[in-house]
Amino acid sequence: MQMARVIGDVVATRKDPSFDSIKLLLVQPIGADGRDAGRPLVAVDSVGAGVGEKVFVVRGKEAGLPWHPIEVPADAGIVGIIDHVHVPR
Repeated sequence: MQMARVIGDVVATRKDPSFDSIKLLLVQPIGADGRDAGRPLVAVDSVGAGVGEKVFVVRGKEAGLPWHPIEVPADAGIVGIIDHVHVPR
């Protein structure tokens, strides 16, 4: 899993039918310090995340697992909303 911040939503009027009723969000991967770590990407949302929230993102085939047995052709998926991160120093 990777931490990310939701920075926007994505609207696609033409898409694979398996994406019907699935929210697409633009996420910015972040490090433990909250700083940007990589390039933004589109992720399917299974938890109802919103802009500004920190989330857990999974990559690869696991991204579509929350919709099993429907196969969702996604390579990034939001699977959790982060409440708090504590890094001891």
